[in-house]
Order: sequence, then C-alpha cells, then structure tokens
Amino acid sequence: MSLRQYEYALAVAEEGSVTAAAERLHVAQPSVSQQIRGLERELGVKLFARTPAGLVPTVVGRAFLREAEVAVRASRRARATARAGAEDLVGELVVSVQMGFGTRQLPGALSALRRRFPKLEVTLFEEPSAAEMERLSRKGVLDLALMAACERSPEDAHRLGHEEFVVVLGAGHRLLAADRVELRELTDEPWVRFDRDSALDSVLLSVLRDAEQTPTTAARVSQTATAARWAAHGLGVALVPASAVPHGQEHLARPVFPAVSQPVIAVLRPAAGPAETALLELLSQETWHETVSLSRVS
Repeated sequence: MSLRQYEYALAVAEEGSVTAAAERLHVAQPSVSQQIRGLERELGVKLFARTPAGLVPTVVGRAFLREAEVAVRASRRARATARAGAEDLVGELVVSVQMGFGTRQLPGALSALRRRFPKLEVTLFEEPSAAEMERLSRKGVLDLALMAACERSPEDAHRLGHEEFVVVLGAGHRLLAADRVELRELTDEPWVRFDRDSALDSVLLSVLRDAEQTPTTAARVSQTATAARWAAHGLGVALVPASAVPHGQEHLARPVFPAVSQPVIAVLRPAAGPAETALLELLSQETWHETVSLSRVS
C-alpha cells in the first residue's frame, strides 16, 4: 500500500466517482481505477459500493478511510516540516475550533500567520461536539484544536483566557434596559437552542439547571450566528459566547448574572511543527476575557 493509493481513495470518497476524482487529482481515470482495484486486492475487501448516487464507501471502507486520512495528513506535515525554511514554510495546517469560540480572536491570528508564512495553506473547521474534538486531537488529525477546557483536557493544553457568555435579546425586549440580565428574569422566555450533541447546548442546560430552570425550546440551530440572528428577530433568547455575536447586533447582547464563562485552551499535536507553534503564539497575544466568573460551566 502507498500514500498515493490512500490519496486516490480519499478523493473517490469525496467526489463520489472515479472520473471526478481523476479530474481533481489531474491524473488519468484508468490510473485511479487501477490504484483503487490494487488497494482492494491487497486489503482483501471492497472499499466502495456502486449506487445510483455514485460510489460510496462500504462500512469497512469508511473505517479504512478514517485511518488513511490520518496517514495522509501526517505525511503532508512531515513533508512540510522537512521543506520548511525560516520564512518558506509550505504545506497544510489543519485547525479545528469548538463552535462559537475564538470568533473574534482567530481572524487576526490567522492573518498574521499567513503574513509570516505566505505559502502555508490553512484548513479550518468548526466542530460542535467537544467529544469529537478530543477524539480528533487524540488521533493526531488536528495540528491545533481550540476548545473549552474540561475535565478530560490534556495536561499539556495551553490556556488562552476565557470566553464570556451573553444572552441575545430581541429588538425592543424589556430586558435591554438593563446592563446585565439576571437568569431568573428569563424563566418564562423561549430559547433558541443548539443541536442536542452541541457543547453550546450543554452550556445552556448546565446554566439553567444551576438556576433551577427548564428551558422552553423555540427552535434549534447549528450555528452561533444563526442563533443570534433569530434571537434578534424575537424568536426567543439565545446564550452564546460574546465573541460570536455578529457585527451589528452587539447592542442586543447582555452579560448574564450570575456570570457565565468558560476557559479556552489550545491543544497542539505531539511534536508540533513551526506553523502550529506560531499560531499558538499569535493566539496568546490576542485579547481574551480574563474575569473569573461567578457561575462557570465545563
């Protein structure tokens, strides 16, 4: 087996066809087909099944592709590190962010990183599940993970500061007259909530449980910006990290009492390279909320 075969298999899985994968990889279609057949013969399993929608990975294929992706990313990191000069770092940096965290701090840090290493390609994705973030970090898929600290956080995690949570209210809401909203005043309010497996929904449930409240759900969304927008239009109230409130809606956000915040950490992959080390340094230079909260969730 070779890394080229892994890359071909991953491309076929993403594109759903050998033809599209070959076009993306800039190789001939027969070459991709031959590599996939050779890989399946060597493994003794079928990696793909043909369906009306195209080629889809089998159960065994999905398990194989997860490990293949880890191997391909590790190979790319190794090549990038070997070819890196003082200002000539090339390759891909894979960053995952727990949804809603670092929204204000990441753009500046990544912009500075790109200026330092203009040939570096950054792949960033938001992950709503803290458990999935931890799994990906342990598997070595991520170069840097930005997330809320919890009991399972690695001992070598780097603390950056805190994310303060605020409640977003609808325009004209009676509680906008206050500088801070007490949780007990939200008892009868419907909530714009996040997906059930989202860490942000766990924050809301924890906060309301401490306040001996049960949330009434008006809607569920997958993105913090959507939650804030829907709350701003009066669908319900939303609890989001302060940095995730969209520009132009800051006047509808209020801190809560008792205060709610979560410590934010960065986790680097083992034997971290120059790119992720530089990004950590840049993130630590950004402004983070440092006030110790009266009511903290984890």
